[in-house]
Formats: sequence, structure tokens, C-alpha cells
Amino acid sequence: MSLNDCIINLLNLKDENIKFDDNFYSEETIDHVESKMFHGILSYTPDACYNCGHVMDNNIIKHGFKTSTIKIPKVSGFNAYLKLKKQRYYCKHCNSTFTLKTNIVNKNCYISNNTKVSIALSAKDKLSEKDIAKNHNVSHSTVNRVIDSFYQHYKPKFNYLPKHLCFDEFKSVKSADGAMSFIFCDADTGQIVDIVEDRRLHVLNNYFMKYSKAARNAVRTVVIDMYSPYISLIKSIFPKAKIIIDKFHIIQLFSRALNKTRIKIMNKDEKNYNKFKKYWKLLLKDTSSISYTTYNYHRSFKKPMREIDIINYLIDLDPELKATYELYHDIRYCIKHKDFSLLNRTLSNVNNLISDYMKTSVKTLQKYIGYIENSFIYDYTNGILEGINNKIKVIKRIAFGYRSFYHFRNRILITQNLATLKA
Repeated sequence: MSLNDCIINLLNLKDENIKFDDNFYSEETIDHVESKMFHGILSYTPDACYNCGHVMDNNIIKHGFKTSTIKIPKVSGFNAYLKLKKQRYYCKHCNSTFTLKTNIVNKNCYISNNTKVSIALSAKDKLSEKDIAKNHNVSHSTVNRVIDSFYQHYKPKFNYLPKHLCFDEFKSVKSADGAMSFIFCDADTGQIVDIVEDRRLHVLNNYFMKYSKAARNAVRTVVIDMYSPYISLIKSIFPKAKIIIDKFHIIQLFSRALNKTRIKIMNKDEKNYNKFKKYWKLLLKDTSSISYTTYNYHRSFKKPMREIDIINYLIDLDPELKATYELYHDIRYCIKHKDFSLLNRTLSNVNNLISDYMKTSVKTLQKYIGYIENSFIYDYTNGILEGINNKIKVIKRIAFGYRSFYHFRNRILITQNLATLKA
């Protein structure tokens, strides 16, 4: 393989008309950064004049060179440039000059197409656009333009909806109309269906009315958290769908009530303040995972103790905490074993000693009891969507926030492989 072919393969150039001589390489300092400079020559005989279209003849003659410095992907971690001398021609038919074209860079552009493709592919990773710009030696606005131009704009199919859906929301950008944006996905595959800027009821109602009636009637179940506007939305838009309250949010409702009860008692009990603060996780721990045999030394008690001993010590300090603790784990047991009849009996025989926080949670559960029953019948949860939301938070946090909802939405869809590269 010749030296010229080696350099072309090394730089991944697809234009065979670019030639390199023995002095093809140098090192230069550009913008105070040491960079690799490759020197090439572009020369070939065009078919016709680029300006008037006249077929190549003796009246179209060579007219020197025009040198362009083109940014190419990094080489060995260094910024790399291709200083390309492009052959110029003079056309006597139209008295104008033109410069030869190459497929490695667009006209009037100094960023190679390979660099742009690399930027577009990097958008799939959990990286901020500023980091992508730094890695490719371009500006942040260039990264924005490349991502928007290289990916096809994602549009949902308004004549189709999956049979089983998951609804949720996430913290939106400052420029969005609502504080939260709405996201929903296929409960079977976990694939995002679409992202809506605003989760308010009238906005979602107008959005889902874009879907055909047949598509809306095909929906059989929708998993939601305890956000009441979703319930009225589903009843009006998806008349044949069953509403499922996510199990995670049910347990979360009661665990927060227990935690608030613990904090209230902790603030009143100076003697055991540190114990309540240190062992808060034990009170929330599943009873099947609590250790009944292993003794470990605990400095707070100054003696070896089992986990069950610590829990009994804490809940025996206050009858309200004990009643709240027992109810929390009773409800958790019902959900874990999918025993809806036991859940109803537990809610009908609630101890009056439970805290006000737990009483509020019980009332909330009774309010949505019909939809909670569906969570015992169907195996669908919002777990898939919660995982996607966690990834969205990571993307937003790495970028230190987004100004435009359009760019934020586009980046989410790219990372989820929904927005595809243009051919």
C-alpha cells in the first residue's frame, strides 16, 4: 500500500482525488492548542464549468489553488486539520473562476462531514452538548445545528396506540409552559410513544384528540400515579381502558407517612433523637429482610443488638409510631402478595392510634381503591418509565439544564433511539 493510500485510510477520507506528498504532515499551534496539520492537494479534471455548465475544453484552464483549513476528527487525542489546496479553474466562456468540489466537506464549510457524523453519533451518549463540542473542536451552536440537521424529526403515528400504556411526568425546562412535561410509553416494550411539553389537563386532552378514535379505543390499560387529572383524562379519551395505580407510588405514599411520623416523634424526643435519625431505614425495611439472628455492635446502644431489637426499641417508645409502623408493613405485605381482600380488611380495621399523616394516606388509598384493585389484577407497572425518567434526569443534570424544550425533547428521543439518522 502506498503512502498516499495509508494517509487516506488513516484519516478516513473517501475522495480518491486528494493526494499527499512526502511533506504531508506538520504540527501547528491553533488558538493556543497544539494541533496536527495534514497537507493535501485536490486536483482533477471536471466535466464542465460549475458556473455556466460549458463542457470541458481548452477554454477552461487551470487558475492556481485555493487553500482551505478543514477540521477533521481528532488524531491520537490532538485536534486535527486538513489543509487542502483545491485546484481552481478559469472559464473563458463566462469569464469566471470556480474551485473543485470534494465530498469530505460541504461547500462554504470548514468542518468535515466525518466530524459532523461523529458529533451526531455522540448525541446518543450521556454527554452534554458542551462536552461534545469540546471533544470535536467545534462550537456549542455547531453541535446544536448538526444534531438538528442529521436526525429526522420524530413524529408519532396518530392512527395507532399500544394496548397498554404508562403515564408519567418529569421536571421540564424553564421555557416550557408548565412546570412538568408529560411522557408516555408502551407498557410491554418500554418504548416511548411521545413527549408533550405540558402535563396540564387541557393540553393533554387536545393532544390525545389528534389520535384516531380507533387508536384510542384500542387502549386496554393505562398505568398512572395518583395524579387525579390523569383519571379524568383517561375516562374521556380512552373509554375502554382500565386505570391502574402504580404499586410503587402506593408504597411510597405510606412510607412517606411513616417517615414523617418518625421525624415528628424524633424532634420531641431529645434522648433518642440520634437513634431515630440513624436507624430510619430499618423502620422502612421489608419485614422478610430483617435480621432476627445476627448480633452486631451498635455504638448508639453500646452493645450488640439484632435489627429486630432496634426496631422494637424504637416503636415501643411511642404508641402512635408503633401503630403507624404496623399498618405500613401490613399494607406492604398485601401489595407484595397481591391479596386485595386482605388489603380491604386492613383498611377497614385501621387502628385509631395511627398518625395524622397515615390517616391522610389511608383516605387517599380508599379514594382510589377501585383503580388500586386493577394493580392486583394486572402485572403492569410504571417501572420502565421511571427508569427512562431517571435517564432523562441524568441527561439534564450533565448538561446543567436545557434552555429549549425542543432540543431537550430531541436529545431524549435520540438517546432512546427513536430519532434516527437521516440517510
